[in-house]
Amino acid sequence: MEISKGVEMLHLDYHGNVIHPILLKDQEMTILIDTGFPGQYEDLRVAMEKVGVSLDKLKAVILTHQDVDHIGNLPEILQTRGNAIKVYAHELDKPYIQGELPLIKDGHLENPPKSTVNHTLIDGQELPFCGGIRVIHTPGHTPGHISLYLKESKTLIAGDSMYSVDGMLGGIHAPTTPDMNAAKLSLRKYADLDITSVVCYHGGLSDVNVKDQITALIQD
Repeated sequence: MEISKGVEMLHLDYHGNVIHPILLKDQEMTILIDTGFPGQYEDLRVAMEKVGVSLDKLKAVILTHQDVDHIGNLPEILQTRGNAIKVYAHELDKPYIQGELPLIKDGHLENPPKSTVNHTLIDGQELPFCGGIRVIHTPGHTPGHISLYLKESKTLIAGDSMYSVDGMLGGIHAPTTPDMNAAKLSLRKYADLDITSVVCYHGGLSDVNVKDQITALIQD
């Protein structure tokens, strides 16, 4: 589903759990934001091809955080593309993604996905890709959780800092958020952004009065 020019929201169904990786593309770069659950590599490849992007065009993967449903297919992507792919993530989640520390919420997995992070990201950093991407450090869900603000389309990629239901923002998902105080403070970082649409990894697109919705969540 095209959110705006060069911004595609993918739909991956994992046993009834629908998730939404994002594909960004322009004439120079093709970037995947989050990769789905382990075992969804073929589903991901097909979803990308449906919007006109083959895996061999992919140049970068940005991970919003370390959870297994976000990093799950990265090893297969790198196995296919090798050094052609650069991986970006926040420095606080890097050791978990690389397998140096057990995943905070999925540490019980015998063979968790793990991959090298080539570039670490910090709060306020701006990536010069696809019209400009601002990195927003939004901890709470994990220590290194990030959101991404797409400057050109005024789209917020919220990761798991919020969820949505039927186009309405539902706030923080408490059962999967170890640090609720940090998560609530993170939402305040959205207040000054000029946002016209929000994509939550769980729930998808919200594009109706999103500023008012975010303001209400911050005040709760």
